Formats: sequence, structure tokens, C-alpha cells
Amino acid sequence: MELMIDIFMDAVIDTAKLIPFLFLTYLAMEYLENKAGEKTVNMLLGAGKKGPLIGGILGVVPQCGFSAAAASLYSGGVITIGTMIAVFLSTSDEMLPILISERTKAKEIVWILGVKIFIGVIAGILVDIVVRMRTGGTQKGLHIHEICERDHCHCEEGSILKSAVTHSLQTVLFVFLVTLALNALVEGIGMEQVVRAAAAHPVRSILLTALIGLVPNCASSVMITTFYLEGVLSVGSMLAGLLSCAGMGLLVLFRTNKNWKVNLMTVASLYGISVFCGLAAQLIL
Repeated sequence: MELMIDIFMDAVIDTAKLIPFLFLTYLAMEYLENKAGEKTVNMLLGAGKKGPLIGGILGVVPQCGFSAAAASLYSGGVITIGTMIAVFLSTSDEMLPILISERTKAKEIVWILGVKIFIGVIAGILVDIVVRMRTGGTQKGLHIHEICERDHCHCEEGSILKSAVTHSLQTVLFVFLVTLALNALVEGIGMEQVVRAAAAHPVRSILLTALIGLVPNCASSVMITTFYLEGVLSVGSMLAGLLSCAGMGLLVLFRTNKNWKVNLMTVASLYGISVFCGLAAQLIL
């Protein structure tokens, strides 16, 4: 019974952290869709080439809400997919507080954050270049109304404040239910024992930690960072796991973006980039 209460409370806490980010994100999106002038919208869309750089830097702030906001902004056409991936790769989730609380050397913290930002920015830029080449350099533009149509929220009939609250509540409920199920699954599998068993095999460990990082909850970054500090995980395994650890961003992406092909390609890209960088770090360092 105590375990079930812990699982439930963890899901509540993880979800509650998203509420202010989601609300402000949806409020901004509704404003852009209904109130902002054409010049303002075009300026934002034209800033897409700088998006991965901005996303990579902002993503490193220790809040899983940034990845959730990035997913919503991408689904609404406000930012590019490269910007979203840059945020996903650089986001630190609970990593930074753990490193600081364990009195990790400042040099090591700066190195880890710097590597995550660098990989996020480069990967985001490359993804956007590939997408522009395939689409002829065009960007679809704002399509926030598509989210409204799918959710049947009738946003056009009310204020932007009401619309933002409606979308936020719908997304939060979805994230909470999925997080609750995932937390129960992780506890049932005994993820910590699995990671410890795989740690003796570097390549296997990198493949596993990158996969664990994809699990959309804050526990993933906590476990990976803690095991690295304890010496259980190598630098390559740690880097692979923390790169793929996008917090709640993937859950929000699947909730808000109807193109499942793009969603699955995003997951595959995160995993592939994380594994590649983890293997490279294992060989070099």
C-alpha cells in the first residue's frame, strides 16, 4: 500500500511541475493565433534558424517543463523540430540539482552541461537543415487551430485565457495518467537492478541507459546521475542516458502532435544521437 501511495504521489509531483509551463505556453500560443499581428508571427517564424541555439541554452535549465513547452510550441508550429530536439537533448531535468547537492566539482558540472548544450545545438541545426532540404526551405507556419480542432475545445468561442486553461488541463490529465502507469511499470521491473547488472558491459550499458532516458519521468535523470556519481555508470553511459532524458517532453509531444510518424522519428533520433555520443565518449574519454 505504501508503495502505491509513493507511485501516486510521484506522478502528482512530476505532473504538477508542468502546469505553469504548459499554461504560459498555451496562453502565448493562443495569443499568437488570435491577437498577434502578421508581422510579429512572421518574425517569430523567421527566427527558426537561431532556434536550436536558443533551445539548447534554455533546455539546460533544471526544469522538465521546458521540454514540455518546446513540444507544445513545435506542435503549434511556433518553433522548428530542430529547436525542439535541441531542447530535448540539452534539458537537464533533475541532473543539475543532484550534481550540486552531491558537491560535484564545478569543472565537471560545467563540462557535462557544456557537452549537452553543444550536442543539442549541433543536432538541432543539422535536423533543421535536413528538414529544410526535404521541404524546399518552407515552414508550415502556425497551426495552433489544429490542436483545438482535435481536442474539440471550441476555443474560438471563448477568451484566450479560457482556451489556455482548457488545453493545459487536458494535457496535464493525459500526462498524469501515463506517468502513473509508467511509474508503476518501472517499480515492477526493478530498473535500478537492471542498470546495475548491465553496468559491467559498457556497450550494453550505453544502449540501456539511453533507452531508460526516454522514459518520460524525472526518476530517470535522478537514477542515471546518482549511479554515475557512485561510479556504477561510466561517462559514456551517463552521457547517453542524460542526452535522451527529455523529461515530460515526449509525453506532451505525443499528446499534442497528431503526426505519429514525426513523433516516432523524434524518439528514434533522440535514441540514436544519445547512443552515438555515448559510444564516442566511451572511446575518447
